[in-house]
Amino acid sequence: MKIDFYEFGRIIVNGQEYRHDLIIFPDRILSPWWRLEGHGLEVVDLKEVWSEKADFLVIGTGAYGVMKVKEEVKKKALELGFTLIIQPTFEAVETFNQKVSLGKVIGAFHLTC
Repeated sequence: MKIDFYEFGRIIVNGQEYRHDLIIFPDRILSPWWRLEGHGLEVVDLKEVWSEKADFLVIGTGAYGVMKVKEEVKKKALELGFTLIIQPTFEAVETFNQKVSLGKVIGAFHLTC
């Protein structure tokens, strides 16, 4: 998977446009991706991710970095062997595309604030 373009509220992955938050897996995309709290990320919000095997988990916290990642999420990711990268979504998109050539990557992206 490759992210072709991102702007506030809109992302294009492999030529397909999405206007809702999403999780990009190596073989599929989950969109819309809903969380218990719109601007908070909890362990349960990534339940589809935890059963996957990947080298990297890239989390995009929004264009302005408003979405906060709970400490429990960070601990769970490390326990499961993910290299965890948390960045505002503009940066996270670039990181996701760079990491794809280095191993299996999962990306969870908040597209707005």
